[in-house]
Amino acid sequence: MIPRYSRPAMAKIWSEDARLATWLEIEILTCEARALQGAIPADEVREIRSRARVDAAAVQAREEITQHDVAAFVDVVSESIGPASRHVHWGLTSSDVLDTALGVQLRDAGRLLLDGVAALRAVLQRRALEFRHTPMVGRTHGIHAEPITFGLKLLFAGAEMQRAERRLADAVREVSVGKLSGAVGTFAHLGPEIEAHVCAALGLRPEPVATQVIGRDRHAAFLSSLALLGASLERLAVEIRHLQRTEVAEAEEPFARGQKGSSAMPHKRNPIRSERIVGIARLLRAYAAAGLEDVALWHERDISHSSVERVILPDACLVADYGLDLATRTVEGLVVYPERMRANLDSTRGLVFSGTLLLELVAAGLLRDEAYRLVQTASRVVFEGGRDLRSVALETPVIAARLGRERLERVFDLEHHLRHVDVLFARGLETETA
Repeated sequence: MIPRYSRPAMAKIWSEDARLATWLEIEILTCEARALQGAIPADEVREIRSRARVDAAAVQAREEITQHDVAAFVDVVSESIGPASRHVHWGLTSSDVLDTALGVQLRDAGRLLLDGVAALRAVLQRRALEFRHTPMVGRTHGIHAEPITFGLKLLFAGAEMQRAERRLADAVREVSVGKLSGAVGTFAHLGPEIEAHVCAALGLRPEPVATQVIGRDRHAAFLSSLALLGASLERLAVEIRHLQRTEVAEAEEPFARGQKGSSAMPHKRNPIRSERIVGIARLLRAYAAAGLEDVALWHERDISHSSVERVILPDACLVADYGLDLATRTVEGLVVYPERMRANLDSTRGLVFSGTLLLELVAAGLLRDEAYRLVQTASRVVFEGGRDLRSVALETPVIAARLGRERLERVFDLEHHLRHVDVLFARGLETETA
């Protein structure tokens, strides 16, 4: 991933130095496990632990000759140890090292991502409470529908993040496995107890049944959870983009001192953060699709997945990490305009209460279609004549006769319409803390 979208902690997990260090630890732990069985002299294992070194540049140079990354790694490590190096990589196949190290990387990356989801959810919850009772118009199909509050928008996004957090946590658990079962998964040279020792030391679970590799459905599930997370980030970002449109102007991204929205038009404040999140979501979906392609390998293994994973697994974690942080900072600094929200709510002069008026007429005894046509006709008068629905309803004989002025006033009572907001918050916050 390009440095622009790489945060230091996540980048460190996927660095070449970190990867090789984990490979080395797996090799040393395997030797130590064999020593516990008496297969290797204890003093030689101590020598391996103290002398073993690996250098990324040296491995890369050696790989130019071997054309095999793990073989190059073993050569370089062996040169640093001396005669005791004969015990290194004994009974292992390359995928034992590669897949077990990948399990460590994905577990550590997953923990960072879960922290990021939790941070975004906390900000969404806090700002939802801040705007719990800030009325605005709800929109369906982009058209004014009925009143809601801005807090409810953010509460919904927070609940969505909680679902994303649960899915990701499950995926991280599923992918946090290792294997040292050999060339076709049969423990032909090292027993299951060696695998158990190494995995326990690394904080992984052993893969119960492997081929030469850990099943790639685990990795596909991890990538799919990130794609779903990206979709939820995108939904939030698209909402912010719509609210920032000039014609709406109900909320906008934070705009820093010295920031320029456009190189050509000085007045512009474009929703660049949200648009960037949308792009990140597209990448995450593409990575998930590639991960699904990697599940079906020939027989006990081929390497068609290898080149794909070298790109998509680090990149997916890096852009998801960056996207979460970007979304958190965007929501944290979101500028909200309650007055504009109220003005837009009132701009259709009561039409947002047409559904309530319809139901009141049905409750008063009219057939639903008759009531619908009455309210639809009154709404057309509002659209075309610049009047408000309340006054048109009062002047419509059938409506006025059925409901009366007092009942009509309740139809257009915003507080009555939003009377269950606190119940929704209690449910939403209870869900988030359950």
